[in-house]
Amino acid sequence: MKKYPAAALLLTAAAALIPVLPACIYGKGAMPDDTVQITTNEVGLSADKAAHKAICSDQPYKVLDIESGKVLEVSVRDYVIGAVCAEMPASFHEEALKAQAAAAHTYAERQRLREKASPTPELKGADFSNDTAVYQGFFTKEQARERFGGKFEESYSKISAAVDEVLPYIITYDDAPIIAAFHSMSAGYTESAENIWGTHVDYLVEVDSRSDLTAPKFREEKKLSRDELKNAIESAFEDISLGDDMSEWIQIKTTSDAGTVLSAEAGGKSVTGNDIRNALSLRSASFDVRIEGDTAIFTTKGYGHGVGMSQYGANAMAEEGKSWRDIIAHYYPDCTIAEC
Repeated sequence: MKKYPAAALLLTAAAALIPVLPACIYGKGAMPDDTVQITTNEVGLSADKAAHKAICSDQPYKVLDIESGKVLEVSVRDYVIGAVCAEMPASFHEEALKAQAAAAHTYAERQRLREKASPTPELKGADFSNDTAVYQGFFTKEQARERFGGKFEESYSKISAAVDEVLPYIITYDDAPIIAAFHSMSAGYTESAENIWGTHVDYLVEVDSRSDLTAPKFREEKKLSRDELKNAIESAFEDISLGDDMSEWIQIKTTSDAGTVLSAEAGGKSVTGNDIRNALSLRSASFDVRIEGDTAIFTTKGYGHGVGMSQYGANAMAEEGKSWRDIIAHYYPDCTIAEC
């Protein structure tokens, strides 16, 4: 990849152009049933294109190991391989793995740019940590070996080959690395960033992903007893009032076109669907609820926040013969695949 000697001159200006998005955008775990959501604190981009530069570097990423407290230096290639290992099943089609690799690389470059311009003290000089509750997932080769077991050589080679093909590229919008949000599977259409995080992002908008309807565990039920539901609601929300009628404890008010619960009431308190999802550990904020006796049954559709690329949708597109470029163009409309 090309080096950018002048990149340092742009960092201070660029920091102001990558403001803060409410948390919970980037990924956690790469099991097929995991909620893959990227967590970073950033949102849209300024309209000042002059300062937007897609800055790629071949310098190693600095990753804070939260167990040892040490900052590890990981080559760009090894980091992207490790991120794909952690974020997408190796059984997925090669073109889906390439799309995931492009998203992972884009995330890393954007996060590195932000940290250079405005360091996070807790990172101790690193670009990000391996804490999947906060940053994109990442496996070292040793962790990947443990994860894949007897299929390590086959899985690691497959992912490495996918990464090698797309490593020279990142995804950009207005010449800046995008917020490459992704999730496991949508509810049939992806969600807009505005509906989920309250901020409009031009390329994180609703797109068709109806192939997700046939994904494993697309529709799931979670049952909570009267006491379980009561304790969860009271623990999550202050100043609520729960009467005797369970059917009034949680009431859905509005949903988006993509199916996400946008507004609801919990014990008379106005909340969002994501608030309820987090309080009850639901698979998504696309849900309905019914009461049977002393049991509340929540039926969810999809898995994850629903914004950006659906991983199962990407895999379905790949199985239909679409390329990784087609997948990126579909899930991140109007973005550019830029060479580093």
